[in-house]
Amino acid sequence: MSHDGGVFTTPVWLEERATPLPRVTWSGRPEVIVIGGGVTGCACALALAERGVRVRLHEARELAGGASGRNGGFALCGLAMPYDTARRQLGAEVARALMSLTEAGLRRLAELAGDAFRPVGSLRLAADEAELATLLGAHTALAADGFEAELVGELDPPLDRLYAGALFHPRDGALAPARWVRRLAGRAGEAGADIRERSPIPVRDAAAQADAVVVCADGGTAALLPELASFVRPTRGQMLVTEPLPDLRYARPHYARAGYDYWQQLPDGRLVAGGCRDVALDEEYSAAEQTTAPVQAAVEALVGRLAGRRPRVTHRWAGIWGETPDLLPLVGPVERRDTVYVAGGYSGHGNVLGLVCGELVARSLLGDRVPELAALDPARFYSSS
Repeated sequence: MSHDGGVFTTPVWLEERATPLPRVTWSGRPEVIVIGGGVTGCACALALAERGVRVRLHEARELAGGASGRNGGFALCGLAMPYDTARRQLGAEVARALMSLTEAGLRRLAELAGDAFRPVGSLRLAADEAELATLLGAHTALAADGFEAELVGELDPPLDRLYAGALFHPRDGALAPARWVRRLAGRAGEAGADIRERSPIPVRDAAAQADAVVVCADGGTAALLPELASFVRPTRGQMLVTEPLPDLRYARPHYARAGYDYWQQLPDGRLVAGGCRDVALDEEYSAAEQTTAPVQAAVEALVGRLAGRRPRVTHRWAGIWGETPDLLPLVGPVERRDTVYVAGGYSGHGNVLGLVCGELVARSLLGDRVPELAALDPARFYSSS
């Protein structure tokens, strides 16, 4: 367990004891190799193994060692872009289909995750009147298409002094992300997937060993597939955890300022907070998994406003996600790499989208018709470039 000056640098999620994975042995060549042991890779491996495919998953570190175990623990429906923006950019039919897909994904997550998921909803807050107008636009679009969301005009202290209003999403929830990924991996192992931790493998070697390769690395996509570097940009998110607070004010995920600030309290009262990368935005487009003083100071200031004081910080860490130019994931075949597929680029919304996209790419490999993939195909960037 890493620490720096008395503050732990291992994510609080990864401190939980991991249950040993089922031992899987089968002879012969794997039909599919999955690279990446986060939520996407484990979801893909599970979906393939359940259909009888010989699948081997390689994770360079431990399961959930990347962004899947280094995030804020939010399980949210929808895409990284607001729903009304999605309707304008993608068209109402595509936006509605993708939103419905993530709602179904969240229901499946709840079924598979057990006590790693708490169905407490989420609260999207408006920092000012301009952001409140964007929330109103999102609410109008969601309501028009039959999706649940509730405007909140009166906020509890101290949020009433800090924010202009909020949008409550009742289907969302809080997640212990590493526990969730390990549970997903356990199910994949029980279904017959060969899961290998601390086992890095280059894409070229994987392609020589299997009939197909699926790269599920999100923020590490560009390192494994350099030709996608301009389409999936490594982006750093920084987090901290405080000592338990006396009051449980933030039992559900909260996020504000277009997602630049986010926080929740754990059931034991500890506050998990992150974001504030806009204080040094250019520097936070980075694959360096380390915290920085300016961003950590901004998160501490946010915590001070939320708690009314500066509680003791017990943990600090950073994680790297992949951000795409249009805030839509990349899911599908990689150009000029026969038999290589990619699923990643969730732009900070990977806990539910990762599950959904891992299952989608698996279904595509199995020959299923997956119409939702048309909007997520990496070819949209090849054609534009």
